[in-house]
Amino acid sequence: MHLLVLTDRPGGGKSLLPALEYLDHTLQDAPLDSSSLFGLTSCDVVLVDATRDLRGATGACRAASVHELRRPVVVVMGEGGLAALKVTWGFDDWLLPHASPAEIETRLRIARERMVAERPARAASVGDLVVDEDSYQVRLRGVPLDLTFKEFELLKALASAPNRVFTRDLLLQDVWGYDYYGGSRTVDVHVRRLRAKLGPEYESMIVTVRGVGYKLVPPGQRHEHRRESGAPDDA
Repeated sequence: MHLLVLTDRPGGGKSLLPALEYLDHTLQDAPLDSSSLFGLTSCDVVLVDATRDLRGATGACRAASVHELRRPVVVVMGEGGLAALKVTWGFDDWLLPHASPAEIETRLRIARERMVAERPARAASVGDLVVDEDSYQVRLRGVPLDLTFKEFELLKALASAPNRVFTRDLLLQDVWGYDYYGGSRTVDVHVRRLRAKLGPEYESMIVTVRGVGYKLVPPGQRHEHRRESGAPDDA
């Protein structure tokens, strides 16, 4: 597990929880401040040091609990301060600084498993195509596709509403942002690249709506679409 430890203690996480020395986890120490959560992407659990600065710990817990990439929050607090713990902090579990390796391992694992079980699915499935927001991965028949960030974002937008027509301008706003100065041809270029990576059998899932934009059509409906429109699917 990758642990983000928010602490101002000299020695960082291993000083806060000495038993971590005996566990196979990657530690990333950061100041006990909500700003340490900016850019949070890769950690599995956030450990918050509440042994010294209760106000700082409270703010860090609350910030972590509402972060867009929510991770389990475990508070580390001395026995004498446990009475100060409140559910309004937004933490998921707590540990004493001198907890045993077995207790730490169990509490971290359960906190993570509980959050995974409760987290709503953020994956769109269109036929054999799965677009997973949490892992930033696209799988086709279970095989991961090697997509760039923009290719992923474009496919995610189309997969969010199969059969809906997305205009090029809307895709530019959703994927590239309002401040993007490139033309709509950028969308066409990325669609061609996506079709190439989907391969001959699945490239026609991305349907061109002439003069408008694109839509993602489930495999079973592709032939029906061509019969109704009488138009080719090329960009």
